[in-house]
Amino acid sequence: MLLAALAVMAAACEKKTQPAPSGEGGSQAAQGQGAAPGGAPADANTILLGQVGSLTGGQATFGISTRNGIELALKEANAAGGVKGKKLAIRVYDNQSKPEEAAQAATRLITQDKVALILGDVASSNSLAMAEKAQAAGVPMITPSSTNPTVTDKGDYIFRVCFIDPFQGFVMAKFARENLKLNKVAVLQDNKSAYSIGLADVFTRKFTEMGGKVVAVESYSQGDTDYRAQLTAIRKSQPEGIYVPGYYSEVGIIARQAREVGLKVPLMGGDGWDSEKLFELGGSAISGSYFSNHYSPDNPDPRVQKFIADYKAAYGAVPDALAALGYDAARVAVAALERAKDLSGPAVRDAIAQTKDFPGVAGTVSLDANRNAVKSAVVLKVEDGKTQYVTTINP
Repeated sequence: MLLAALAVMAAACEKKTQPAPSGEGGSQAAQGQGAAPGGAPADANTILLGQVGSLTGGQATFGISTRNGIELALKEANAAGGVKGKKLAIRVYDNQSKPEEAAQAATRLITQDKVALILGDVASSNSLAMAEKAQAAGVPMITPSSTNPTVTDKGDYIFRVCFIDPFQGFVMAKFARENLKLNKVAVLQDNKSAYSIGLADVFTRKFTEMGGKVVAVESYSQGDTDYRAQLTAIRKSQPEGIYVPGYYSEVGIIARQAREVGLKVPLMGGDGWDSEKLFELGGSAISGSYFSNHYSPDNPDPRVQKFIADYKAAYGAVPDALAALGYDAARVAVAALERAKDLSGPAVRDAIAQTKDFPGVAGTVSLDANRNAVKSAVVLKVEDGKTQYVTTINP
């Protein structure tokens, strides 16, 4: 009986951080890209990369979109001959939208799968947990869309292809003051999210510097379902707008409850809103609101429109910004692997750091001395179950 119990415990531990299952939630290895079941490349002619994403849990659409964008980029690279005469493969793990699972998955990619490079995650809290592991092991990591500044502060092996929260917070503060002409706003932030707190801090500081006034600050925790008490307190301060720098999973519900308690002012937020689920959760209550983002599918650039057409053909949907950034991150990685003198960690790290004027579909990518992308942001309006491009704000 003791031996049987130990066997069950061992099996449970083995299953804790498995590759994402086949189907909508993910794949053990990107289909058709040749990663062997044991985690090692199928042969000496394969370069194995890793991805950790939220394929289940509260931010599941983020991880799925990012995985799809990465998968598309690698398929294109392999069709063009791969890198240094080798094919590219990807090992994908689901972190269940939890930082502790993200750290465990990153460790497995490094120690068992022996990947050349890690891609992911979206949520900054998850990327922070992964970055510690990657930096300590000397394995380069590129996050497609974690915007909290401290992610790349973890060390010189950590990169991103998106703008950072100080810029994103500035973008919406500027838009609120200059475009919407708001004088008084409230802030409703997730007090357990590095992403949300960082955006709220910058927005508050910049909006105040521009002559506006933040008349109320309220907090919630990810996973909450009732925000009426906070929204009622906000209503008493009579704001002209509410900044809600959270994720779509909470923002949609917040929008409905804001209207229920009599708040008719526009909501504003960041790229964490970007999901089809936002419209499903928020319904008509989210219409008339605005958020900053990395790209707009309305961009007529032929490169962007080709990406959208290819993505729709592969996945049956218009790609969101998370898919676009996943695609860009993978392409930046491929270009760096091609430039690198060899596939060692230091060589690949140095090649990524040289990225300049890279033509991404979510904007041109140039990495600064802190390994952050310097690029523009767009502001989108939510209206009738879809987004509409409003303006571009440059650094």
